Amino acid sequence: MDLTRVVHFVKTELKDEKTGHDFYHGQRVAHLASKLYLKDEPSAHQDSRMVAIIQTAGYLHDTIDEKICPDPSRVLAEIEALLVEVGFTELEIKDILFTMQHMSFSKNIEHHYQLPLSGQYVQDADRIESLGAMGIARAFTYGGAHGNVIYDPQIKPAELTSHAQYREHTETTINHFYEKLFKLEQLMNTVGGQKEAYQRTEYMRDFVNKFMQEWEV
Repeated sequence: MDLTRVVHFVKTELKDEKTGHDFYHGQRVAHLASKLYLKDEPSAHQDSRMVAIIQTAGYLHDTIDEKICPDPSRVLAEIEALLVEVGFTELEIKDILFTMQHMSFSKNIEHHYQLPLSGQYVQDADRIESLGAMGIARAFTYGGAHGNVIYDPQIKPAELTSHAQYREHTETTINHFYEKLFKLEQLMNTVGGQKEAYQRTEYMRDFVNKFMQEWEV
């Protein structure tokens, strides 16, 4: 299946994005998700439609993210029409749209959504993108773009209990590691996702430990 139009759509929608949720993030999620799927399921190499579903949801997932999209409903309607034109079936479109609308960390704080298998790989890949060297870079990019301080010892990490709290509470970038990023490893759906998340989380813990050492100098 040719995803050229999907890629073009994402490039257009996210052309001005500068907080770490840009086209290249979507591209990495699409490629990592399909890579994890093919590695976990060697017999699935012939299932090109499953790979297309995974890659499409990976590319598109942030185009409707409330953090960066002022009108998710408008974009969602355009995506649904695009997927029909690209050649996805009604059931495939349903899986892609459900994944996009229910995969985020904040949407799953109060209620855990069971994603289709394709969505589980996309969700894992998106969360892995928040870990390791890439995760560190994206965390500070996002924090800077939203005016968050790097660290303030007077502001303690919050225990997140709701979507609204996650969006509205006062945050420092270092606290974000404790409030969300270090927890992602335990939320992986897939075998491949768990392995990659473990490695990247260890790298990130080393970074934060070193940061705290240097903060105290």
